This record gives sequence, C-alpha cells and structure tokens, in this order.
Amino acid sequence: MRRRTPEPYLWLLFSGGGVVAALLLPVLVLLFGVLMPLGVLDWPSAAQLAALLDPVVVRLAVVAVVVLCLFHAAHRIRFTSEELLGVARFDLIIALLCYGGAVAGGVIAVVLLF
Repeated sequence: MRRRTPEPYLWLLFSGGGVVAALLLPVLVLLFGVLMPLGVLDWPSAAQLAALLDPVVVRLAVVAVVVLCLFHAAHRIRFTSEELLGVARFDLIIALLCYGGAVAGGVIAVVLLF
C-alpha cells in the first residue's frame, strides 16, 4: 500500500490562496496604496476599523484571507527556491520552513484578531 502524501492539500491551499490574492489584494492595494494617499478617499479612523472587525464572521474571513495568502506564498517560495537555486535535495527542510512560516503567520493572525 502506498503512503499518502499531503501534497494535494498543499496544492489546494496554494490554489485557494491564489484566487484570494488575485481577487482581494489588488483592491486593497488600490484603496490603501493609491486612492487614500492621493486623497481621493478619506482614511478610515481607528473606531471605524474596530467596528468593521467587531463581528466574528469578519474576523474569521480576515484570518482565512491571511492564511490562504500565506500558504500561496509559501508554496511559491518553496518551488521557486528548489527550481532556481537547485536545492531540491533539501525539499523537506524547505517545505517545513515555508509551510511552518505560513502556519506561524496564521497563528499570529488569530492571536491578533481574537
């Protein structure tokens, strides 16, 4: 019997993170990186941001976005470093560092939001 690998689940997180990053991050960059600094839109106050993050569902959505984007980045860093740097023999160590960093970032997001 063959041993099961977690690779399909990592690809699932990678693709989910790619979708989230492609749909949400450009909007955030446009708002917070272009329109607000140029004065087209007003900056939200701390009270408005706190009110936005008050519902638990919104905080869970923010955690999901952060975790998916981190796993997407971890997957890209892992395979890019292995292909470009030729360090595929250290696959396990690179995978543990990349995905461990994504898990740690997710834990930090949960701690900060809850």
